[in-house]
Amino acid sequence: MRCVIARYPFELTKNGVLASMKGVRPELVTGDSVTIGRRRYPVKQVGRVLTGQDPRDFTGGEVTRAMARLGFTCHEAQAAVPVPVLSPLQTASALLGTPEASEAPVAG
Repeated sequence: MRCVIARYPFELTKNGVLASMKGVRPELVTGDSVTIGRRRYPVKQVGRVLTGQDPRDFTGGEVTRAMARLGFTCHEAQAAVPVPVLSPLQTASALLGTPEASEAPVAG
């Protein structure tokens, strides 16, 4: 398959990508990634290995599109999940548990 990455044409095949990435240890995935074989690689690392270019010269989207067209599974970066911040009173209440309805004092 012919694709353009950083304004340069490349002829990529699925077997060629598998051969190029064989023996390459995946870096820490912090953004978009692609599964090649049984490993998950950052798209910038895959682009660097396949093209020999500096990762600053191409976008992750260019590599992701090429890998998806070749049939590899691509993954988007996972958004950070905000952690709810509780007040000291809410924390203490959560640790002690909520009283059951039958245990609540009756006003009267």
